[in-house]
Amino acid sequence: MPPHPETAPGKPHTDIALTGWVARLPAAFVPYVLLARFDRPVGAWLLFLPGLWSILLAGFPDWESLRLIVLFFIGSFVMRGAGCVVNDMWDRDLDRKVTRTAGRPLASGALRMRHAAAFLAVLLAIGLVVLLQLNRLAQILGVCSLVLVALYPLAKRVTWWPQLMLGLTFGWGAPMGYAARAGALDVQALLLYLAAIAWIIGYDTIYAHQDREDDALIGVRSTARLFGQYSRPIIALFYAAAIALLAAAGALAGLSLLFWIGLALFAAILLLQAYLLDIDDPALCLRLFKLNREAGLMAGFAFLIGWL
Repeated sequence: MPPHPETAPGKPHTDIALTGWVARLPAAFVPYVLLARFDRPVGAWLLFLPGLWSILLAGFPDWESLRLIVLFFIGSFVMRGAGCVVNDMWDRDLDRKVTRTAGRPLASGALRMRHAAAFLAVLLAIGLVVLLQLNRLAQILGVCSLVLVALYPLAKRVTWWPQLMLGLTFGWGAPMGYAARAGALDVQALLLYLAAIAWIIGYDTIYAHQDREDDALIGVRSTARLFGQYSRPIIALFYAAAIALLAAAGALAGLSLLFWIGLALFAAILLLQAYLLDIDDPALCLRLFKLNREAGLMAGFAFLIGWL
């Protein structure tokens, strides 16, 4: 395979690209867009998808389901942005030492901490408005999620499993969406949450392989470093667990044969990632990671058509 442009000799790998609609923004706005990762929305989609699954599973899709999906979509983009701000506030010194992240606004000095704090307050205020549109149980779960958002950046400093912490955080939409739609939590909500955690550990391990060598130099821990050359089979196991747990949730809900067809397509995308993975190709790792948006949408589609 020929070298990808981002990893060609002389060009360091980074996921920051000042092109497209970002390049047309006023210069003062660009650092905030980069800080919240609005230019790279795949992370917001990945935060949104467990909530989508749970809303579609918790009851026959109707107008209330659509209302909740819209709210969760908005909330996911806002809260993912807030999480990125918190992460970069914690990690600004580490980010300067990693090739992929050295250009982030706080690490590069394009923004100061007070700017980031003010921007964070705005994002959290918007998130609060969205949260107040949900029922009481979902509101309580939403407030609890802030603890996970605040603690996640610390995980890489104290454990080899920061991807598990990300799973607990990004997967929180599963119980929260289920509570918003059903007004209660049950075994199906738990199965969805566990499935989301396993899925997230898998795809974030792929993502973390972009930084594996820099992380080793500065002492940052990750499952990419922990699994090393065994990453492909271990990621496949986590993906298999996610597939099995989603299957169990669908079976308990009594979904139709169409659900299983959709789930098979979700499974195919995940297992293809594990098969194609080359942990020494950062650009390929990024492309495989991004495939999880399509995979997650396929799982949501499986839950939707499963009611037919």
